[in-house]
Amino acid sequence: MRLSFFILTVLFFQNTSAQSIVAGAERLDEYLGLLRNKKVAVACNASSRVGNSHLIDTLVAEGIQIHKIFAPEHGFRGDADAGAHIQSGIDDKTGIAIKSLYGENKKPSLSDYQGIDIVVFDIQDVGVRFYTYISTLQYIMEACAEYKVPLLILDRPNPNGHYVDGPVLEIKNKSFVGMQPIPIVYGMTIGEYAQMLIGEKWLNTKSTLDLKIISCQNYTHSSKVVLTTPPSPNLKSSQAIALYPSLCLMEGTDISVGRGTESPFEIFGSPYIDKSKMKDTFTPQSKKGATNPPFLGQKCFGMNLHKVHPKSQFDLSYILSSYRAWTKDKSSFFLKNLFFDKLAGNTTLRWQIIKGKSESEIRASWEPALGQFKLLRKKYLLYKDF
Repeated sequence: MRLSFFILTVLFFQNTSAQSIVAGAERLDEYLGLLRNKKVAVACNASSRVGNSHLIDTLVAEGIQIHKIFAPEHGFRGDADAGAHIQSGIDDKTGIAIKSLYGENKKPSLSDYQGIDIVVFDIQDVGVRFYTYISTLQYIMEACAEYKVPLLILDRPNPNGHYVDGPVLEIKNKSFVGMQPIPIVYGMTIGEYAQMLIGEKWLNTKSTLDLKIISCQNYTHSSKVVLTTPPSPNLKSSQAIALYPSLCLMEGTDISVGRGTESPFEIFGSPYIDKSKMKDTFTPQSKKGATNPPFLGQKCFGMNLHKVHPKSQFDLSYILSSYRAWTKDKSSFFLKNLFFDKLAGNTTLRWQIIKGKSESEIRASWEPALGQFKLLRKKYLLYKDF
């Protein structure tokens, strides 16, 4: 008899009784038959868990022939720095070949698919446009369609799936941290988003994809999802995951979001913040997953958000207050590479901040495109909406 392990806990906002979410990967009886006697490639990372076991170890124990692992940003074991070049190699535990999709190539090639009968995608997302796992998903979907290899998505709940907010990306600002015209917080699971990519013809291929999704059980978009495995090295807590959509924009500025501390994405600051306006301090150090963080060894002034209750919206107040408290020449606030514009998905937001627009004025400018997306999104939902 196979035991079922539940690694995700859900507390419904309008229900005091706890129920358990069953992630797609845990529904083994629903998909093992699709993999038996097949040569399988798996796109996964440290978040790809079935109870206390990694998905790869679970599948190997079930006799599934895993021929290749595709590794996204942060690597197969999920401990590499953000943006770090990921090397291909061999998994020490299983001897399975690992192909990096965050190195020289971000899209699998025909040679990567040689001899592969089916690809499995199982990576925990956090529902934020610039979190690059959905970009990796798109490239894998395109390659599967082009090379006529079926794709099986094992869906997982979205911890930020209970709202939709932020500026919608303008396609001229497309990059690997934003490939499609969706808002910063798009309120969809990986499986739902995959359906949108197909339905809106956003995949860069004319070939048809053979896609199957193993959905979650007991999940709705009104659920609060608590992850027990960090989806990436610097999202170590539910608080960090909730604040990530609002704070990550600061990585396009001369502000630290706490990389190199015990609480990344729960604090922010800079040596150039007026300490009379923001009195909390921290000093980044070299750590696993953040070996060379911004302001290494320098005292930063800012805000500690450990106990702040995150809003169910993209919160502009943090970056607006930081800009106002900036002590250097304001022109040095945004990084010269304009990475901020890629994260924002437009050039407008940076200029709105520079010109002193209020949060309400900025939010109002998003509404037309955001309203259209909210209607579009509903066509592709697999789960009850909020």
